[in-house]
Amino acid sequence: MDTTSALRFACIATALLAATAASAQITYRWEDPRSGITVISDRPPPPGTRDVTVTEGPSIAAEQQQLPYALRQASEKFPVTLFTSANCGACEQARALLNGRGVPFSEKLLTSQEELTALGRQLGGDAVLPSISVGRQNAAGFAAPRWNELLDFAGYPVSAPYGFKPAAAPSQ
Repeated sequence: MDTTSALRFACIATALLAATAASAQITYRWEDPRSGITVISDRPPPPGTRDVTVTEGPSIAAEQQQLPYALRQASEKFPVTLFTSANCGACEQARALLNGRGVPFSEKLLTSQEELTALGRQLGGDAVLPSISVGRQNAAGFAAPRWNELLDFAGYPVSAPYGFKPAAAPSQ
């Protein structure tokens, strides 16, 4: 590697590291002694403030910006919840369908009959696992064409965007 290429590589690596560091955010939390209100801010508290909690991590805005615009819009308007049970082959197929399309979703692992009954009331019939909720629309049981129809209507992509990290099965 010649000197010019090595210098370019070093500059690019430095820029990438700086961009990664910029996405981290420091958050300060303290109680205002005058008003008694808990303050959460990205700016340090006034000097002499006691019991300050400092948290460092990626900002929510930075995490949201990683999703493509259309996917962000769909997930805000039509959040997806997957209802599953342990050792369920169809649940794995359902999770694979959502991950293959790049759909961000929350997964609820149902472990009791009471939870299953509550899901049945929510769906307006018998609860069959896996089930899905896309915004206010629901589908009981895994039927890929029906699930794809719901996801298409909500504006989710047909395939996962570049760099999408698929969700794993929940731990039991």
